[in-house]
Amino acid sequence: MTIERWVAGFRAPLVNPAEEIKLAEPRAFAGETVRQVVRVAGGGSRLRVHLTNRYGTDELVIGAARIAVRKTGGEIVPETDTAVRFAGSASIRIPAGADIVSDPVDLAVEEGTELALSVYLPEPALPAFAQFPVDSSWISAGDRTGDAAPSDAEETAARFLLTGIDVAVDSEVPVLVAFGDSWFEGFGSTHGANRRSVDVLNQRLATGWAVNQGIGGNRLLTDEIGEHGLARFERDVPSVPGVAAVWANFGINDLILAGTATAGALIAGFTALAERAHAAGLPIYANTIGPFGGAIYPGLAVAEGIPVRRAVNEWLRTTTVFDAVFDVAAAVENPADPDFIRPEFDSGDGMHLNDDGARAMAEAVDLTALPPAFR
Repeated sequence: MTIERWVAGFRAPLVNPAEEIKLAEPRAFAGETVRQVVRVAGGGSRLRVHLTNRYGTDELVIGAARIAVRKTGGEIVPETDTAVRFAGSASIRIPAGADIVSDPVDLAVEEGTELALSVYLPEPALPAFAQFPVDSSWISAGDRTGDAAPSDAEETAARFLLTGIDVAVDSEVPVLVAFGDSWFEGFGSTHGANRRSVDVLNQRLATGWAVNQGIGGNRLLTDEIGEHGLARFERDVPSVPGVAAVWANFGINDLILAGTATAGALIAGFTALAERAHAAGLPIYANTIGPFGGAIYPGLAVAEGIPVRRAVNEWLRTTTVFDAVFDVAAAVENPADPDFIRPEFDSGDGMHLNDDGARAMAEAVDLTALPPAFR
């Protein structure tokens, strides 16, 4: 007898639209449909959809939802168009502060399938969102969930409501959770091209896959953009179905945003992160902190952060609190000036990687250090 298991095929950590500091403006909805594209890292015989109202102060009404294989842009493959239901109903009211999971959807997907999820929001809503998902969404007036392609639609580079898609598998599949900041989320990589560091790592894994829990601007120690890493760890890592290991990338934002963390504080935070992963029975792998000396944005504590980065990286390269440390910093630093990104890897803002840099970051991962299930 075959036993069906649910594992995470896609993840999308979202932020509270009411946060004081925003890298992109939130979007209110009323009587509109949002169609958003996601790429599943692994396949399965069925799927289910995770939606959230965790930051809402009022009920969030889902009037209808449908999912299909994406053809191109916001256009779908019509014969794959399938209704998404919640406890048997086409609509649902999500209480303030709550997350929901859909009924299983009979739509088989393969590794790398691009899906279009269309959700109709009939009542006013200000949903949680991802500010830089490096992919597109289309917003149209009315219930347009069944349309083959968006028309008179507003295209936007944000994601809303959706926190994940699970896929049904019939054997053990290991999932690596990439947990961190914009260097995972992919800011600086080519829009819509799936060339983030996590995407590249997926090409290297022999079995299983990685899902992306990166939030641009996220910090390990304190809230500012998204709940800080230690605060969101329990929700975004051990609760992910199929999780077998953690790959962490934090530190830049703790050093240059709203005050510089001390080396001691950041080392204590990394140590606590490792302890939480091990308490959950998970091996955890950390990256050294990448360079940011050429950051072009005003108001950042670049000069203050640089010596702390050096000190923390020296600790990371020798510590045993993690199961392994991958020297991403060394892989992407400019050899002539290690506080700066190599020119050929710089996205243009001095603190984010382009596609080639993201590839170098992923190639810095020593696959032999990962659990055997991934090799």
